[in-house]
Amino acid sequence: MRVIPDGLEGPQQRARVVDIARAAGVSTATVDRVLNQRPGVRGATAQKVLKAAAEMDYLPETGLYAALAAPPMRLTFLLPDGSNRFIRMLGDTVGYSQEHLTPFNVKCRTELFESFNPQQLAASLQQQGKRSEGIAFMALEHPAVREAVSELAEKGVPTITLISDLSGSQRAGYVGLDNRAAGRTAGYLVGRFIAPGARGGKVALIAGSLSYRAHEEREAGFLHVIEEMFPTLQVVGLREGQDDAQKNYEQTRTLLEQYPDLAGIYNIGGASDGVARALKEMGREHKVVFIGHGLTPDTRAMLIDGSMDAVITQSPQSAMMSCVRMFTNLRDGRDVMSGVDAVRSQVIFRENLP
Repeated sequence: MRVIPDGLEGPQQRARVVDIARAAGVSTATVDRVLNQRPGVRGATAQKVLKAAAEMDYLPETGLYAALAAPPMRLTFLLPDGSNRFIRMLGDTVGYSQEHLTPFNVKCRTELFESFNPQQLAASLQQQGKRSEGIAFMALEHPAVREAVSELAEKGVPTITLISDLSGSQRAGYVGLDNRAAGRTAGYLVGRFIAPGARGGKVALIAGSLSYRAHEEREAGFLHVIEEMFPTLQVVGLREGQDDAQKNYEQTRTLLEQYPDLAGIYNIGGASDGVARALKEMGREHKVVFIGHGLTPDTRAMLIDGSMDAVITQSPQSAMMSCVRMFTNLRDGRDVMSGVDAVRSQVIFRENLP
């Protein structure tokens, strides 16, 4: 479509280019570029111009829709595989939410990488960067992952870390809990829940892996609160269970056998069902304070039967939508955090289950 110069419009034209520019708050050159589909105009600006043109009957409605029919932004959510139910819920959320993302003009898909394998994560980032315009991923702390993010940034493919951040990287943003605060919350709950007679008891931590910065920060926050507020409690060490139910079960059995006076367990990562199974088998489910993360069908059941005391969680739907908003902000030239709310943590007990 070619724009007729000002002053030569026929009687069928109800507006001039200068009128559209004035209504849209842009220059006439910008209007010319938009209406003639030339590059160099941000998406949000182009839509303002097209809307103004349509309101002035400069474009027929079908012409407006055709001009607005830009291809959707291709986004990938790159998540670890395995049995972590909260991560699986997040992946499912991406899949069934596509129809709700129509106003954002994005197309999302989920891809998996081998859990706790930084080399494969780095390779997956590079591979997905060839066919995606934005990648949200759960980061592992490793130089190879950091380098992959840097290479994607140089190619103009933004990345957003999800749930676990990546220090010193060129990622565009982070969506997730303040993990140090989450660990402090867990430490406070464990310390307050343990009976006064067991104040000299022992508490243990189980993590997925400290290669996740989130797990490292949760551990640090937990230890700081125990030392600060509950100095009579003894932390008997950190075990890694790789977010695997069977490994968490084995680690918990070993802890209970080694420390008969164990008074509390904080599961920093996923697969809390393995911890609960060991507690039940050894008849300790109502004697050991058990705090974990991620409200899922299995942790919900554990809260109800009393084998778990509290769950610190966040909304997978909100996390996904925050990522989408941040990517579209970058696409449209806005500040990356424009309209994005900070992730809020919730502490769920049996009595306040949603």
